[in-house]
Amino acid sequence: MLDKLFRKKTVAADGSILDRIAEVQNRPMPAHVAIIMDGNGRWAKQRNLPRIAGHHEGMKKVRLITRIANNLGIKVLTLYAFSTENWKRPKPEIDFLMKLPGEFLSTYLPELIEQNVKVEMIGNFDMLPAHTKNAIRKAMDETAHNDGLTLNFAMNYGSRLELVESVKEIAALIAEGKIGPEDIDENLIGSHLMTAHLPEPDLLIRTSGEVRLSNFMLWQLAYAEFTFMDVLWPDFDELCMLNAIEEFQLRNRRFGSVEGKGTV
Repeated sequence: MLDKLFRKKTVAADGSILDRIAEVQNRPMPAHVAIIMDGNGRWAKQRNLPRIAGHHEGMKKVRLITRIANNLGIKVLTLYAFSTENWKRPKPEIDFLMKLPGEFLSTYLPELIEQNVKVEMIGNFDMLPAHTKNAIRKAMDETAHNDGLTLNFAMNYGSRLELVESVKEIAALIAEGKIGPEDIDENLIGSHLMTAHLPEPDLLIRTSGEVRLSNFMLWQLAYAEFTFMDVLWPDFDELCMLNAIEEFQLRNRRFGSVEGKGTV
């Protein structure tokens, strides 16, 4: 399968991509990779195209990177698709972005099912348009029993809002007498986040050269490794993904201790 994915690539500076794949697979793999898919608008502007053309091109890369992540054995791939702050964008752009999940899933859902990919979503589901919710719900229902890669879309997601909602839930439990303030710890807070059932991200990738989190998984990324890449998301490809994973594998993750663990 991997051979088919990469066979069209030429030899890289340090050897063939297939050799790079073999090297990457022989090192500890991040279980959860989170990506801030940034740069669609700039990609379009560089080509004198409307911004929506960049978003559409970026959608194609979701398919490619999902296939790569699945075949490399990554367990969870979380993609920051639409933030709570993105509602500030022009309405025509928002309308187009809300149509993309339906287009993507209607086109690629059979392939996702075939590849044993499970589709999930974090974010405020209720605020999404009906057609967007229907497309996501259908994909989640039809892939619910898959146990390969979890493709987790962060859609209408904001980490601060997520934390506020978790605090409200915990406060309600205290008010009902089910727990006391002394019961509040990291595990309890984590159990009330939208990602409670998922492992925390090991690796965060942000494209486009921007170096910030943009209200994305602020709690969950506490000990993730960060990789910021100058490439715009529509130009992100197999080699970029391998470079990011290889950089992760060569880092010394100490988690506050002296001795590193989790990587070579």
